[in-house]
Amino acid sequence: MRFDFFRRSEPQDETVDKRPLDDVKLPTATPRVASDPGEAPGHIVHAMLLDSRKRTVGYRLAWRVTGAPSGQGGMAGFKPLLRAISQHLNGDGRAWALDEMELFVDATIESLFASELQALPAERMVLCMSLQDLSDADARPMLMYLREQGFGFMLCGTSEFPEDPELRRIVTHMDVGAVNPLVLARMSEGPDPLRVQWIATRIHDLGDLDASANFHMKAFVDGGFPLLPVGQLVDALQPDAQLIVKLMRMIHRNEDTREIEATLKLDARLTYRLLRHINSPAIGGGVEIHSLRHAVSMLGYTPMFRWLTMLLASSHSTAGTPYMTKKAIIRGRFVELLGQGLLPPAEADNLFVVGMLSLIDQLLGVPMDEILGHVHLPMPVQDAILRRSGVYGAFLALAESCESDGALAAELSEELFLSQDQVNDAHLTALAWAQDVGAGADVA
Repeated sequence: MRFDFFRRSEPQDETVDKRPLDDVKLPTATPRVASDPGEAPGHIVHAMLLDSRKRTVGYRLAWRVTGAPSGQGGMAGFKPLLRAISQHLNGDGRAWALDEMELFVDATIESLFASELQALPAERMVLCMSLQDLSDADARPMLMYLREQGFGFMLCGTSEFPEDPELRRIVTHMDVGAVNPLVLARMSEGPDPLRVQWIATRIHDLGDLDASANFHMKAFVDGGFPLLPVGQLVDALQPDAQLIVKLMRMIHRNEDTREIEATLKLDARLTYRLLRHINSPAIGGGVEIHSLRHAVSMLGYTPMFRWLTMLLASSHSTAGTPYMTKKAIIRGRFVELLGQGLLPPAEADNLFVVGMLSLIDQLLGVPMDEILGHVHLPMPVQDAILRRSGVYGAFLALAESCESDGALAAELSEELFLSQDQVNDAHLTALAWAQDVGAGADVA
């Protein structure tokens, strides 16, 4: 399924009501249907919003109802999706887990009245709606109220920006669909681009993504989006990647820390990165580390291999590296969390490597067989990466399904004896972890 969403910018001349909700009288408009259609079981799927530099600046989340066609979650999926977002990205008094990033979710008139909306940070939420729903006169008071609170609204499913002045004040984002020469003309005839952001939503390949960047537009890409066009793979690893792979082989063979230290010394930048990583608050525990040998000993072989895996994912500056590196980190953590409690701790560490390295050919521009031939990973890890088979294969396939349309999510979850709550919890936890993971700064 393709995602059609936009990133919100603040209006210039609107006053946001910051009073507590108990002191604000809600609009009295009523939903189109009186009865709650109930909630349906399902799995969360996500797409990434990329800026012109191909960095991830937001996410689109949707609820894939079990057994329903792609994209048909409706009100039945709106409430459980918002509750999950509140619990994992904004719960327990924490700050918004995604920093400056915004979330885009599909909404209908009925969903505007859901109390779950009020548990989320309005300035980080964008509700994606059709022109028909946004134009509904009965819903206008609620639309205006939510806009005053800071919620953004994306207009989708139309090629023309509405003439209604009041509706123009509500809309903060608009779908331009596919990028083509007509887009610029439409943008020039539309509202102030500083107030409304235009996002390309029908992105099928790297050429489409480059075109949106040339127009200084953001773009949504889903899990099926290819990074490298066919024929652009090279035959050999670049020097940075070669050294990292050499270290990974040494750790895999449990070589002496003195030998690992000597290899690390061959690259001052890599040495600096390791010392910065080991001295970070999340890792060092207040103990200042200056010796490479001490750093390797303190970190341990398994965490060291994990750290090198993330470094390898960012060692080559391909056209889509910022986005793909973030995607690989999310996938690695997601796959690892899915296996926690089902597999021993060492196996969960392998799952992280499986998730990260499943994208390594796209990140490095090198065929997967070539990379795996250098790293010499255990066969169960290789089986999962190459064929989505073996003890780890279904975990990886489940994470991949949740990056696209979620069509296989229910089936794979059942195969792994995982509930929908376990999968959705792992999914959103992985998004948050990738945002603040200390090693993420080292590999950026």
